[in-house]
Amino acid sequence: MLLENKTAIIYGAGGAIGGAVARTFAREGAKVFLSGRTLSKVERVAREIVAAGGTAQAFQVDAMEERAVESHVAVVVEQTGRLDMSFNAITAVPQPGTQGIPIAQLSVDSFTAPITTYMRSHFLTARAAARRMAEQGSGVLLMHTPEPARLGAALVGGMGPAWAAMEAFNRNLSAEFGPKGIRAICVRSSGMPETETIDVVFGLHANAMGIPREQFQGFIESLTHRKRSTKVSEVAEMAAFLASDRGSGMTGTVANLTGGLIVD
Repeated sequence: MLLENKTAIIYGAGGAIGGAVARTFAREGAKVFLSGRTLSKVERVAREIVAAGGTAQAFQVDAMEERAVESHVAVVVEQTGRLDMSFNAITAVPQPGTQGIPIAQLSVDSFTAPITTYMRSHFLTARAAARRMAEQGSGVLLMHTPEPARLGAALVGGMGPAWAAMEAFNRNLSAEFGPKGIRAICVRSSGMPETETIDVVFGLHANAMGIPREQFQGFIESLTHRKRSTKVSEVAEMAAFLASDRGSGMTGTVANLTGGLIVD
């Protein structure tokens, strides 16, 4: 198994991406510590993992709160003696009022909310993990972005700048903590209609363009080489590979899972 005897913390584990990554990490042998703001959602994922033979614990943690993040990481390290992977998959910003609106019509707060929210959370979780990983001399910090982090896109408001900032932060983490044995990697996908968030987002953009939601999705997928969106399972499988020793040569970079929507 790729992640046997490794310990992982996953933030936003009650969501589609966080839950998929948690299940995949556990299947590959990792002990997974799941967190989220809604405990019932996280507990459901933990029960599924345990029923499948994996090891999982659920915690209620607000990844925007410094004390909550630090306390949770301390508990995990106290229980296991180490922390090998940290994956932040939160979706904390409601998309209505954020996307599907021309920039000229956005309020300052609506534009800056994604930037401040995502950067605060990723800073808090990465810092807490990196402190412990530096002591043990190894670890992997993981994050996920969609294609507007790289491509110019209309009607995404502050989301595009927020995702671009996350990727820049990923590079900085690698540069600073690489000498201490810590890798930092971002997985970039296309929007995934399987997730509730992207289903809403596609609807917002379709409404703004005056077309059916299915037509907007078809247009986006037509821009990819495979003519389809990235699957949640593909993100989870790649995250497990990157977190494993087989991905040891990769750090400070983006794993491109956009299916040709972005060509590097």
